[in-house]
Amino acid sequence: MLEVASVSTVMRALADPTRRAVFERISACEEITVAELTRGSGVTQGAISQHLKSLKQAGLVAERPEGRNVFYRAEPEGLAPLVNWIGDYGAFWHERFATLRTLLKEIDP
Repeated sequence: MLEVASVSTVMRALADPTRRAVFERISACEEITVAELTRGSGVTQGAISQHLKSLKQAGLVAERPEGRNVFYRAEPEGLAPLVNWIGDYGAFWHERFATLRTLLKEIDP
C-alpha cells in the first residue's frame, strides 16, 4: 500500500508542466515504460526518469520491474490529498457562487 503524500507534495509534483504531461500520458494507458514515455516527448530519458522519481515520491505513479524493463502505472489514489483539499473548499465556493447568483438576479432581474 502506498503512503499518502501531503497535498503540498502532490501540488509540487503536478506544478511542473512536463511532469504533468508525463503523468497524463501514464494515466492514459494501463502501463508504460520509460522508453515509451521518452519517444516523441522531446525530453531526454534522464529527464523522464527524474520526473518519474518525483511522481513516485508524491504517490502518483507506481512501478513494476519486469526483466530489463520497468513499467509505470498511474495511482489514482495518489490524487486523494488534492481532491480532499479541493473538496474542503468546495463548500466555500458553492456558497460564494450562490451569493453571486443572488446578486446578479438583483442587478438584472
